[in-house]
Amino acid sequence: MNKAIFLDRDGVIISDDGLYYITNPYDIKINPGITELLSWLQSEGYLLIVISNQGGIARGIYTFSDTERVHSRLLDLLKDHRIKLDEIYYCPHHPEIEKCICRKPDTVLIEKAISRFNIDAGKSFFIGDRETDMEAAKNAGIEGILVNANQDMSLVKEIIKDKKGTS
Repeated sequence: MNKAIFLDRDGVIISDDGLYYITNPYDIKINPGITELLSWLQSEGYLLIVISNQGGIARGIYTFSDTERVHSRLLDLLKDHRIKLDEIYYCPHHPEIEKCICRKPDTVLIEKAISRFNIDAGKSFFIGDRETDMEAAKNAGIEGILVNANQDMSLVKEIIKDKKGTS
């Protein structure tokens, strides 16, 4: 079985400082320390999977195409650091408009990844900046690591090392 790091997108990988929604690919600012962290996690054998709520789609603020362009740009920026995200899953719904079972803290997107990639939840982590991320992790049997939005993400390396005793 594989181990994985599940990551929230906005506030964890991408800075959302001053932006409620990230709709323009050229507004992407990678958070400090995230490339170092992701590179280390890859070298430790973790799959890297993004789980993100993108309710602005349901609200009509941006489109699926806008979201895909943001993701394409993010993948390109990370590729420059030899980092490959194994998958990006996102929920396009918003609870004020429609009910769904894929929006965090629900676990459908996490469960989809666990099944598709044969992931051992007990050896995996979810890094997020909101309580809904931590609830989703807990509901899926994954240990959550709560970070402050837009913090230096290199600090997470020591947390993971302490929790799992990795090198």
